[in-house]
Amino acid sequence: MRYFEEKHFVEDISLYFEQMGLPRIAGRVLGVLLICDPPAQSLTDLCEILQASKSSVSTTTRLLTEMGLIERVASPVPRQVYFQFKSGGWLVIIRQHLRLWASLHQLAEQGLELLRDRDPGLRERLQEAHDMFSAIEDELPALLGRVEKEHEG
Repeated sequence: MRYFEEKHFVEDISLYFEQMGLPRIAGRVLGVLLICDPPAQSLTDLCEILQASKSSVSTTTRLLTEMGLIERVASPVPRQVYFQFKSGGWLVIIRQHLRLWASLHQLAEQGLELLRDRDPGLRERLQEAHDMFSAIEDELPALLGRVEKEHEG
């Protein structure tokens, strides 16, 4: 039963990250690395668990490493590469969202400027987005700073 629950979890994670624009295999690798025991898995282990090709998993681990979500760790086996979910990886994800939201905030401002002399009813949709992204930009960095301090200490 546990096997199927874990497999379902990995697939749910993969669907989430696919919605973020990553390849589904990237979400599957992340899903495995979030729940595996031991926390570090070799490239070979990941290929076997995911039943995916070595080239696909290798390309994906390189992408996730460059994104700062996973890291290479010392290998207990010579000539094997091991990976684990990087401490602070969730903060990396949130910061990526924050950058995207900042872009949407700028687009909302641009749209409001385009409609500055128009009926306020037309501006309402953009004003809502502008206000929401303003609040996020004002509040989220402080929250992330507190979370980082908690994990450092």
